Amino acid sequence: MAFRIFTILSYQMVAVTVGWHVYELTRDPWMLGLIGLAEVLPYFCVAPFAGYLVDILPRRRLGALAACALAITPLLLATIASGWWTPGGTLAIYGAIALTGCVRAFLGPVYNALFARVLPREQYVRGASLGSIVYQSALVSGPAVGGFLIGWAGKPASYAVAAVFAACAAVAMLRLRVSEPAPQLQRAPIFASIAEGARFVFGHQVLLGALALDMFAVMFGGAISLAPAFIQEILDYGPEGLGILRAAPALGAVAMGVWLARHPMDRNAGRVLLLAVAGFGLCMIGFGLSASFWLSAFFLLLSGLCDGVSVVMRSTIMQLATPDHMRGRVSSINGLFVGSSNEIGAFYAGSMARVLGLVPAVVLGGCVTMGVAAVTAWRAPRLRGLHLGQLR
Repeated sequence: MAFRIFTILSYQMVAVTVGWHVYELTRDPWMLGLIGLAEVLPYFCVAPFAGYLVDILPRRRLGALAACALAITPLLLATIASGWWTPGGTLAIYGAIALTGCVRAFLGPVYNALFARVLPREQYVRGASLGSIVYQSALVSGPAVGGFLIGWAGKPASYAVAAVFAACAAVAMLRLRVSEPAPQLQRAPIFASIAEGARFVFGHQVLLGALALDMFAVMFGGAISLAPAFIQEILDYGPEGLGILRAAPALGAVAMGVWLARHPMDRNAGRVLLLAVAGFGLCMIGFGLSASFWLSAFFLLLSGLCDGVSVVMRSTIMQLATPDHMRGRVSSINGLFVGSSNEIGAFYAGSMARVLGLVPAVVLGGCVTMGVAAVTAWRAPRLRGLHLGQLR
């Protein structure tokens, strides 16, 4: 868990700081969207191979190496923000973010593969809930600490602390004691192995439905990437307010994770998942229409409650449905669906904001998210009627 906490803290601090950094330089919401695009393109290129490597290499060492590489991006950004290195304005910033996209392709598969080695199958629901609490707690802390450091000590200090957190994640991974599967004596060719993982996911209606639902919901409902523009143009707050808005959804998800850890869900899990995604879209509409800072934060808090259900249900479905020898590849495909949707959603939101304006872009995204939930309920009847006990 320490590995996950530190990597997310590092990543989120960089995300909130670089958003403020880019908007300060450009005053253009579309440029905020390009941050997501700069990260997701290399992520897409690396993720399939990352999953393959996680399935065949020592996972602890691979995770520690990825955490060390994660520290490079904030160090580069700190030199840019401090004026020590100015090789091309925002292009250099996007280049540093592209490195993070490559590294992130390894972090999720390593964590998910080791998670399954620690807990018995009957504990996966509680484990996923606790993992969500850890994950969302870091999402709360990272933006809040980042926003505070930007306002108090400046952008270079925020980037530097993010680098320290990434280094702590590497140490935590090296200290982890967990059994790993024996190395395979005969390995399938790399592309055949990647294709095997893809066939498994696309042939499993419940798993595919859960991943697609989450991907499209986050992609079209990802208004949080526009928070720097909302803060400065509509809500009239400083960088501390940006940290609060970025942390509010995670705070709601933490509360939901605590509740699900105490009350593990089994019956009607698919129906609850679909309702939670529809509720997420409704919260995005409320955020887009709000002109009050604290009301906006409240809608984001509610969106986090809904997203917390989605995160726990999707993680549990993936862990229960996936055989151990394919966890790296399936987790990478999950990352392509879900991990990249935040960045694609950021690009979509920035592009729509440039065309339609900030408020119409967010309201439209929320409406589309509710439509995605309705279509998924119609097209994936097995997911709609799912009870988790069916997967055990």
